[in-house]
Amino acid sequence: MRLPLARSRLYRLVLVGAALFVAACRPVGVLDPQGPIAAAERLVLINSLAIMLVVVVPVIITTLAFAWWYRASNPRAVRSLDVAYEGRIEFVTWSIPALIVILLGGVTWIGSHQLDPKAPIAADAKPLRVDVVALDWKWLFIYPDQGIAAVNQLVVPAGTPVQFRLTSATVMNSFFVPQLGSQIYTMAGMETHLNLLADKPGEYPGISANYSGDGFADMRFTVNAVLPGDFDKWIAQAHGAGSSLDAAGYAALAKPSKAVPPATFGSVEGNLFERIVNETAAGSDNGAAGAAWCPPALQAGG
Repeated sequence: MRLPLARSRLYRLVLVGAALFVAACRPVGVLDPQGPIAAAERLVLINSLAIMLVVVVPVIITTLAFAWWYRASNPRAVRSLDVAYEGRIEFVTWSIPALIVILLGGVTWIGSHQLDPKAPIAADAKPLRVDVVALDWKWLFIYPDQGIAAVNQLVVPAGTPVQFRLTSATVMNSFFVPQLGSQIYTMAGMETHLNLLADKPGEYPGISANYSGDGFADMRFTVNAVLPGDFDKWIAQAHGAGSSLDAAGYAALAKPSKAVPPATFGSVEGNLFERIVNETAAGSDNGAAGAAWCPPALQAGG
């Protein structure tokens, strides 16, 4: 009875171990790119890793070889206690790391300039404009051309470049969709730019990558990349079902809140993003910007 029980336990242990191994090998996040920007960034990571392994692997092999050859039981190993200078060893010791640093610097410099967040993405489809506002503790996405907005939900057509303008109505934050690439900061009174593209339909998690207070852990959103026809249907549904994001609606939305469920607004007050940037900048200059700050012009309904 004990032998079958032991075999059963061993079998279960093997199954659990195999499942954990498969789960660990499944690519996620930056290692599972779903767009050209994320794919290019992964290539930079792989190239950098390969360049560094040129040094790391020989050093590990040489360390093990020296430890084995100069072991106490090897009478053939010649050891000398006299200090001597060997120019050839010094040359190799310093030249190879210097070349590695130069190569890494070149790869990083070229990749950084090619992946400029503000650079447009070449595609046949017309870019979609989306304005992003970081709030406490949620994300507001404004579609200026469509006249709608969404909270903690970003719907985009797959295969279409998305041009983001980003800012913060509160403290500095960071916008990051690992599978699409290019984390970028959002700052009060300032405007940053980012261009992304999703290759195919899917749901890609987005996060806040900069600590911003109590509700930081729940400051997450989902990027829903859909077919162009489905995107048009979603726009129509948002127009019909969502409330209006006017001055009063924004004032209520800007109040700190945690774990906010996704929501849509069927209409948006004109130039809301620009007004948030301008009024936040004015509030920052006067020392009035804070976690629960709301643009005064919007509070007054002006």
